[in-house]
Amino acid sequence: MKRTLIVAAVSALAAGSALAQSSVTVYGRANVTAESIDAGGLKTKQLVNNASRLGFRGIEDLGGGLKAGFNLEHGLSIDTGTPTATAFWNRRSEVNLSGGFGTLRMGRFLSEAYFATADYVSMHNHDTGNSADMLYAYVGRNTNKIAYRLPELVAGMSLEGSVSAAEGAAGQSRSYDLAWNYAVGALQLGAGYEKNGSAKQLAVRGFYDLGPLLLGAYVQKDTDGYGVGFGNRTTLRFSAAYNVGASEFHFNIGNAGSYSRVSNSKAKQFTLGYNYNLSKRTKVYGYYTKVDNNVVIYGPTTTKDFTSLAAGIRHNF
Repeated sequence: MKRTLIVAAVSALAAGSALAQSSVTVYGRANVTAESIDAGGLKTKQLVNNASRLGFRGIEDLGGGLKAGFNLEHGLSIDTGTPTATAFWNRRSEVNLSGGFGTLRMGRFLSEAYFATADYVSMHNHDTGNSADMLYAYVGRNTNKIAYRLPELVAGMSLEGSVSAAEGAAGQSRSYDLAWNYAVGALQLGAGYEKNGSAKQLAVRGFYDLGPLLLGAYVQKDTDGYGVGFGNRTTLRFSAAYNVGASEFHFNIGNAGSYSRVSNSKAKQFTLGYNYNLSKRTKVYGYYTKVDNNVVIYGPTTTKDFTSLAAGIRHNF
């Protein structure tokens, strides 16, 4: 009897230990382009970082469907080896708890409203570098955030909301973020709302998967998205990709109307790109992008008009 009890106790402890085991994954992306740039007439040759990063994420199974997790992500410039911001974990630093109740997240992380709309249709280079979407108004604040994601109540649907605390900082108010995603067959829909002081934005997205042909678009209405007192503006973007074998052909075009209180502030951007997949993790690619603007509020540099012809390598690990 004693021997049986000892064996049972050891088995129970072993099972509990297995449930509590955690796994940690190291991941990242090295992404850089060599570019010929014309910024308002100033022509340069540059090596440009495209949101390279190093990250760690882990999860612990606590039993009963409850899990604890974390995600730490550092942004770095491949071309110089330096951090992309003062904060070391400048892209993400969060801890989360998930279960049948949904997911609770706390820390620093990007806007889910952005991921549900603009990022979702940016297929060419994951909305990074000089070919990134320069017209979308990102008004949320990434720091000091608490987010809650509802459990999946309807198949293919997710809903998440977050608030970024002001923490008594002078001139800083709470920032709010709400994101909705829904997928049914080949059709994928999304919407995102953000508010940060006087700045706010609402965007809706559609995406259709036709096999080798992928089509996406979003429309955004923002207030003061690029500056206090700018007023209202509407932005549209359309993207398309055609995949055949290892090749990807990309095209996207965006149009931003003038802000109601900033004359002649409309802008356009288009990108034409080609990617060739050397493996599931590595690709070489090239693109041409152009931002056509009359007022200096758009683009990667403080100039009117911007063009870049680029060739790059992207490796995920």
